[in-house]
Amino acid sequence: MVAIIDYKAGNAPSVLHAVSHLGHEAILAQSAKEISGATHIMLPGVGSARATMDSLEQLGLLGTLEDAVLKKKTPFLGICVGLQVLFEHSEEGNAGCLGWLKGSVFRYDSSSVRVPQMGWNKVTFTKATAARAQDDYFYFVNSYFVKPGCEADIWGTADYGSVFTAAVNRDNIYGMQFHVEKSGEAGLSLLSSFLGVKGGKN
Repeated sequence: MVAIIDYKAGNAPSVLHAVSHLGHEAILAQSAKEISGATHIMLPGVGSARATMDSLEQLGLLGTLEDAVLKKKTPFLGICVGLQVLFEHSEEGNAGCLGWLKGSVFRYDSSSVRVPQMGWNKVTFTKATAARAQDDYFYFVNSYFVKPGCEADIWGTADYGSVFTAAVNRDNIYGMQFHVEKSGEAGLSLLSSFLGVKGGKN
């Protein structure tokens, strides 16, 4: 069972549709029980980092997520803002985030590029992971980008004024700055690959 975290700032229904389209059983999850029993956990993101963190706290999910992802090693995928909150801090709302990965999130300089970045951009995947990925074009809507503190966590990059981190991975933790659920066949292929990853203790 795939648990797609459903919170006020999220984009859960469209992610649920994509996962179901691929033939996987999935639910929109708001409770600790639904998340702790999942084979995969996904955190979609539309909105701000602070709103996302506030919603997770209000739902009482922070401890459950840490247990499932960091201890049980359940495969986890953060999408867009869901990637950004994996890190320690975001400039967006001066938000403290999950801190599972080292690094911070910064706003694009609107004097050099259009903010937000909106549209298709090519992602180059730079390391092999359990989720197989191929270089392709994916759909982005983002005003902020992450600077990982550990280069080994960078899974894929793209260029928007300068090279930025478009995807991250460490062990069972995955993040994609782009909207994989809105990225056509390339997105579905990558999402299917993630859903095929086996958890450490599932």
